[in-house]
Amino acid sequence: MDGVNTGGTSRIHGLDTLRALAVSLVVLHHYTLFVSDAPTFGWVGTMGWAGVDLFFALSGYLIGNQIFAALRSARGFGLGRFYMRRLLRTLPNFWGVLALYALWPAWRGATPMLPLWHYLTFTQNIHLQPGTAFSHAWSLCIEEQFYMLLPAVAVAGAALGRRGVRLRWAWCALLLGVVGGMVARATIWHDGQQASNWLWYYYRYIYYSSWCRCDELLAGVALALLKNRAPGAWRRVLAHGNALFAAGVAVVGAASAWFLDDHYGLAQTVAGYPLLGLGWSLLILAALAPGSPLQRVRVPGAASLALWSYAIYLTHKSVSILVAARMARAGYGAEDGATIAACLLASLVAGWLLFVVVETPFMRLRARWESALSPAPAPALR
Repeated sequence: MDGVNTGGTSRIHGLDTLRALAVSLVVLHHYTLFVSDAPTFGWVGTMGWAGVDLFFALSGYLIGNQIFAALRSARGFGLGRFYMRRLLRTLPNFWGVLALYALWPAWRGATPMLPLWHYLTFTQNIHLQPGTAFSHAWSLCIEEQFYMLLPAVAVAGAALGRRGVRLRWAWCALLLGVVGGMVARATIWHDGQQASNWLWYYYRYIYYSSWCRCDELLAGVALALLKNRAPGAWRRVLAHGNALFAAGVAVVGAASAWFLDDHYGLAQTVAGYPLLGLGWSLLILAALAPGSPLQRVRVPGAASLALWSYAIYLTHKSVSILVAARMARAGYGAEDGATIAACLLASLVAGWLLFVVVETPFMRLRARWESALSPAPAPALR
């Protein structure tokens, strides 16, 4: 997942910890799904899919903060500049891994490829059939759709604000988005009760669906709106870092227990995702709050893992499957410690390689491009 890494010097360690947690959860979850087909990591592996929801909340906050801060700045917000930054950030890695799926049969294994335009237009997630190649890119599709839509909505909202439309309508729009997602999930859930393959239906029309999975993105946007449009309230909230951390852990824990009880139940489907969005948002606030454990404690390796998280997300699934197959030929099962260690290490190395070979050069290109567009001011005359 993109995670909006910049590689810059102004990194926030609490957010790095959350980003590292998100990618770790996803890697462990996919290992249990596509390699071991067993509860290898217990409830952590079973609930690891929630790492995607954490990525969504982080993206909602970080992208929303970039947009709202730019709208308030003297320079203003440029749609073209924003989209170019996003495309240089997300496309090179994605295209590189997509080429592996398209051109290297061993990389995709027995899973069939969708028509290439589904991947290139980031519409793969719409009615996505489980079991197809590069299926975990469904979340990237939702993020890219979000990156395309939010700036235009924010610019329109800012224009309305200058015409006297009150800020409360922005909060109403966010609330309406969450409620709309709940209604959509409830309707689709009821419509699928007669489906011959319930799990297939659930994933295709609910779990992978853009209009059903925007809760955490909207929660992150709400944080960004609070920070930029109500700075006094923002400071008062961040003054309670320990309480935010405790509340976030409690809410995420409660939502996880609820999903573990019945992932596909109506109540969990309708209200579970907003509950996860609330919990992850509280932890994002805790990561930004001075004195909270997330702000105070630096987890060794979290910064590097966060920096490589997008590349790891893209590559880990196929890498783990390939390494596990080789380990099986050597007599090691998927739940053997040696296989687990080999797969996790290979996923880390593959992500690092993609980061170094593809992502880093394009981030340098983006930095040079931005520097050319924003030359340093001339020195003042004495």
